[in-house]
Amino acid sequence: MSTQKGPISQFLEKNYLHFNAAALVDAAKGYEAHLLEGGKMLISLGGAMSTAELGISLAEMIRQDKVHFISCTGANLEEDVMNLVAHSHYKRVPNYRDLTPEQERELLDQHYNRVTDTCIPEEEAFRRLQKHLEDVWHAAEAKGERYLPHEFLYQVVNSGVLEQYYEIDPKNSWIVAAAEKNLPIVCPGWEDSTTGNIFAANVIKGNLKASTVKSGIEYMIYLTEWYRANSAGKGVGFFQIAGGISGDFPICVVPMMYQDLEWEDVPFWSYFCQISDSTTSYGSYSGAVPNEKITWGKLDIDTPKFVVESDATIVAPLIFSYVLGQ
Repeated sequence: MSTQKGPISQFLEKNYLHFNAAALVDAAKGYEAHLLEGGKMLISLGGAMSTAELGISLAEMIRQDKVHFISCTGANLEEDVMNLVAHSHYKRVPNYRDLTPEQERELLDQHYNRVTDTCIPEEEAFRRLQKHLEDVWHAAEAKGERYLPHEFLYQVVNSGVLEQYYEIDPKNSWIVAAAEKNLPIVCPGWEDSTTGNIFAANVIKGNLKASTVKSGIEYMIYLTEWYRANSAGKGVGFFQIAGGISGDFPICVVPMMYQDLEWEDVPFWSYFCQISDSTTSYGSYSGAVPNEKITWGKLDIDTPKFVVESDATIVAPLIFSYVLGQ
């Protein structure tokens, strides 16, 4: 047992010895070894991890340079900020399994959007952010400038205009930590988010041009340039939370580079971990075992591979705590 590590890590090493618990510790040790050998790490965020307040642990990972790139859904990009500015207005519904359709409609009528046991307050969360995003969209368009979705969000966060609304300690917001470091992010399918819908509505109304926010193809180009510059030596690891587009989009950059660009000497991802409660299944991305990715040219035979089939809201903070030595 590592003496220099804190009580959480010591607890994991003492008690998490078998099955998914052991896989969790193995993945954490593999993550740590990858960094110690000079590797970089990409984390992909699917599911509702920002609403689950993963920022409490992820922000510290960012500050301590334990993560070098994030791929996330549009929901995870915006919902960390929504929790930051409207935390006290969120509503927990522990008995969400018992709600009738009528009770669900009541939540909608009260401007609550439910994610499992947590209701996001539409008015306070979305609308507080909307005005300030619209301001930076218009400002860019007036100057003939175009940015990626996360770059616009960084502009808002770094400007300080949201500080008047802060309802949690900003050290627990992963977007604040990422904006301060200008951490590279890809947000594939950003259009599938509330802020993406707000932007689309502005375009339909004739208020903004669709081209002002850069596209998903431009995100792939951005990731390609970053991977090319950072994959030497130990290489880049891939830590995937849940499945879907936030995982599939960035991992595809490797086969795209050597199959479609026909570049030689493109390194495979050099570590892979997947946390998912999607059991191995038929045709789903979340339920695919890592070895399937060998056939797609994403991982190699000897790439360290870990799967933790469990709830990411439990697993990810524990792995991050271990990597942070807590």
